[in-house]
Amino acid sequence: MSNPLKKTMVYLGLADEEFEHEAPQAPAPVAPIVHAAAPAPKTGAAVTPLRRHHVQPTPPQAEMNEILTVHPRQYRDAQVIAESFREGVPVIINLSQMSDGDARRLIDFASGLSQGLYGKIERVTSKVFLLSPAHVVVSGEAGEAEGDVDASFFTHA
Repeated sequence: MSNPLKKTMVYLGLADEEFEHEAPQAPAPVAPIVHAAAPAPKTGAAVTPLRRHHVQPTPPQAEMNEILTVHPRQYRDAQVIAESFREGVPVIINLSQMSDGDARRLIDFASGLSQGLYGKIERVTSKVFLLSPAHVVVSGEAGEAEGDVDASFFTHA
């Protein structure tokens, strides 16, 4: 098979490879398999457990004395939100000055942030959200957002 076209066709699966017939070779001698009289006893190896890194929730504070309100204009303003929320400060995010695409990205980020730090994210109005740390209790009507006409802001794909 010295023809390059034939080799290419075989490589692409368009033709079958032609084998040259050779005389069968004698099988190679097989070495006898030696079995041990008794298998060695298995000893349990010392296992070191993997370190488990637990995120410690923010310790409860005696009183809350600050709430941060953010009016982000770009996605990079998320850093201010994250730093404040990590310190245990509730954050109100007003997305009215952002484009819909950046607002969705920011809410996705804020949702992950609140989930990772054991907090909650709640919609206040169609473009205003509250990030509350684990030690902050927010009371209000639970069914209010379902009846909101503007609540469809983030339901469009």
